[in-house]
Amino acid sequence: MTAPISLHSVQLDFKSKNVSFIADIEFEQFDAFAESFAASIDSRIIQRHWGADRHQWLLEFEGCFFTLNYEFYADVCWLHVEHENDWETLEYLASLISKVNHVSPRSNASEH
Repeated sequence: MTAPISLHSVQLDFKSKNVSFIADIEFEQFDAFAESFAASIDSRIIQRHWGADRHQWLLEFEGCFFTLNYEFYADVCWLHVEHENDWETLEYLASLISKVNHVSPRSNASEH
């Protein structure tokens, strides 16, 4: 069973093709957070990359590929769509993330 995740805000951004969120994340425990996050949106983990201050995981959701990123020093986490054609799927994931975590999504998606 995966650990629960706690998100405080969700922001959908068409221009940068991502969904950013503020969450309770500890860098050393990112694996547990990311595995729970991936399970909460029913996605599959394809690859895991990390460095001194950053994690970047490739996820697959219904044939679409996304990167889950976390930067320690900026304390920022975001889900980035790999292909612009998958924007609608990212919008759906933003609503799913918000629903699962009981937060209201904010958006600047009017540009598409």
